[in-house]
Amino acid sequence: MKKFFLIVLIFIFSACSKTDPKPNVIFILVDDLGWNDLGYTGSKFYESPNIDKLSNDSFEFHTAYAASSVCSPTRASIMTGKHPARVNITDWIPGVDPKNRPLLGPQDLHQLPLDETTIAEKLKQSGYKTFYAGKWHLGSQGYYPEENGFDINIGGFEKGSPMGGYYSPYKNPKLSDGPEGEYLTDRLTSESISFIENHDKSQPFVLFLSFYNVHTPIQPNLKHVNYFKEKLDSMDDNKVRVRQEGKAISLLNQINHKYASMVYAMDENVGRLINSLKENNLYQDALIIFTSDNGGLSTQKRVAPTSVFPLRAGKGWLYEGGIRIPQLIKTPGKSENVKIEDVTVSYDLFPTILDYVGLKSETELDGKSLMPLLEGKSKIEREEVFWHFPHYHGSLWKPGSAIRKGDWKLVQHFESNTLELYNLKSDIGEMDDLSSKFPEKTQDLLNRLNNLRKETNANSVSINKNFKQ
Repeated sequence: MKKFFLIVLIFIFSACSKTDPKPNVIFILVDDLGWNDLGYTGSKFYESPNIDKLSNDSFEFHTAYAASSVCSPTRASIMTGKHPARVNITDWIPGVDPKNRPLLGPQDLHQLPLDETTIAEKLKQSGYKTFYAGKWHLGSQGYYPEENGFDINIGGFEKGSPMGGYYSPYKNPKLSDGPEGEYLTDRLTSESISFIENHDKSQPFVLFLSFYNVHTPIQPNLKHVNYFKEKLDSMDDNKVRVRQEGKAISLLNQINHKYASMVYAMDENVGRLINSLKENNLYQDALIIFTSDNGGLSTQKRVAPTSVFPLRAGKGWLYEGGIRIPQLIKTPGKSENVKIEDVTVSYDLFPTILDYVGLKSETELDGKSLMPLLEGKSKIEREEVFWHFPHYHGSLWKPGSAIRKGDWKLVQHFESNTLELYNLKSDIGEMDDLSSKFPEKTQDLLNRLNNLRKETNANSVSINKNFKQ
């Protein structure tokens, strides 16, 4: 009997003293991917079988937001866990800042400050091997991924779009040219797979695969474009439908077969990456995050490449079409589809990753860890989310801010000095401005928006004294 109890005590001690290995982290960031650009999010034209399959094993976020309606601010928030206003990167880098408009945009930063602690630096300090492939767009030489905690950087430099297009030669100082006809997205994924297959298995890793897809130029994937051209020709709803948005127009249906081929090529490579993880017995215990940096490019002066209807507007705008994004999180050891309705935002991903690898941040973050929510323990303790984009944009957006609290959303336009109020529960398309019907709600949200801008030391526009109408 004593021997039996001794064996039990040894087993208990061994179980308690054993520490779980830190999960590998795979972060897939797609550029300009719209809220409904995927099969699982509702597209009837584009196809994404591999991401749809990943969604079956993941938490599926229906109300995920980008931290900004353009790329660089969101990427800064992902890297730091902070609101873009706090980091003072509020426009894509370097932005435009026209001098012939009623307002002058603020002088925000054109690089991620090196004194900011990035997610890569945190994980590297904890023993992780850190790998980055693809679009960076957070500063030029001296501010590349390798200066921000990444051991390996393949393809990440200051430009936001592929300078040589999607086929080699790439005109990318951080990516050697491949053979003629090599596709950029294939190459970045192959480099990522090579890293997975050759890394030291005793060391955990974080892999950021930041696709340039589906950013402009809209350059078809030659393997798949004919398939989508034929599919488009067979569809009933294949003629351009648009709606006026200020001086711009929003595309209301998905009818660009070239764009469809780019979505499919991106999905094909997500499938390749997932297959590599599975073949190396790394999939089940990994933390996998899939998301976008802003809404789809659906609103421009001319017909845009995609549609995010029924959402209003698109990339560059602070209506829902510019900031709602698809997002999946597959947590270690779990493989089930769970739909999440809670409002989440890009800077939540930093503290979420820290929680899953057992780390804490020494600095105050704006993001909230999603781990308690993903484990079914509690809701996110957050009253509101706000966006600050005080710049003119090529999509014809004019400077402004927005805030969401509960089902209510306020949009503030600086140039016209106007406010719009929407109830997203009954009006996801933001067509019915309720500001005149609910003046107290409008004022309450404006007061909170002003306070949040003050708390984050947000930059601001100024009057252009040289502007002549």
